[in-house]
Amino acid sequence: MMKVDPENCTPEEYDYWGLKWGETTARLAGLKIDVDLGDVDPEGHYVFIGNHQSNLDIPVLFEVFKKNRIRFVAKKSLFQIPIYGKALAHSGHICVDRDNRRAAMKSLNEAVEKAKSGISPFIFPEGTRNTNLNELMDFKIGGMIIALKSGLPVVPVVMANTGKIMPKGKLIIDNRPVVRVKALPVIDPSEYTLKDREKFKDDLYAMMNKAYKELLDQG
Repeated sequence: MMKVDPENCTPEEYDYWGLKWGETTARLAGLKIDVDLGDVDPEGHYVFIGNHQSNLDIPVLFEVFKKNRIRFVAKKSLFQIPIYGKALAHSGHICVDRDNRRAAMKSLNEAVEKAKSGISPFIFPEGTRNTNLNELMDFKIGGMIIALKSGLPVVPVVMANTGKIMPKGKLIIDNRPVVRVKALPVIDPSEYTLKDREKFKDDLYAMMNKAYKELLDQG
């Protein structure tokens, strides 16, 4: 049975089905994944911030960060999808309500508490899948607040070619391109205060967009 009680299971048991799903999806899709994790501890506790192009991003990232206990920060509407939404919530993924300011701040604080409990949040600051594969979309501020308030080291992650393999709105997979994943140098969040969140966002975007374009040059 796939259902696991998060209150009465080990971290390994709690993480098992998400990791198994990621591994199986990547294998069945025939994905070739080239990974450069730099100085990231493969079992470390972080906030990950990455770009988003395709539904394949999530299984790829589960496969790459197997032991980092990642959970994805997702918009509330995804949690309202029958069956799928319940699976997201039960698996510990993090719901952020963008509909109104008060609800949004409450959900951001809940995300911070989940991060402090041992989960490594994975944030897609573009807010949706990007269809312009030449550069990253502008970043939203909510993910910056989670990253800075959690106090965890921040790992920027850039990923290329999933948007070519399975573009937004398409169900057909062309697995000829190599998925490229690169972790950039870990950021100490104490270098920024919460008041610096706009600067943090701008610095992160500049760093990641530059690295993304360099990744594209590798084909």
